[in-house]
Amino acid sequence: MQKKRPVNLNLFTIQFPLPAITSILHRISGFALFLFIPFLLWMLHASLASPEQFTNLHELLTSIPAKLGLILLFAGLFYHLFAGIRHLFMDAQIGETLKGANRGAVLVLILSTVFTVMAGYWLW
Repeated sequence: MQKKRPVNLNLFTIQFPLPAITSILHRISGFALFLFIPFLLWMLHASLASPEQFTNLHELLTSIPAKLGLILLFAGLFYHLFAGIRHLFMDAQIGETLKGANRGAVLVLILSTVFTVMAGYWLW
């Protein structure tokens, strides 16, 4: 018996709810943070190797493109942190209802935005 169901393979036509979007972004931010690890380790090595390399790194990180990159790094870090805390709460059966999931998703977006703005102010 063949079932003829409509199949929608275009993901851009599907309207995801906000909790699903925040969950997908949590995975993307985790992958982006993973890709930044070699750069962060290089910065740590350069800052500890010698006073000259520390000065060179400081000059590099005070440029506008580097500051914007660091703000993006902080944005991914804060988003991943707060979304991860949200997932931990959901593992403890807190915020699993539709209303709770929507509130948690909005809270993750607000907190990550506020902390990113604060980090950007601190960097600039």
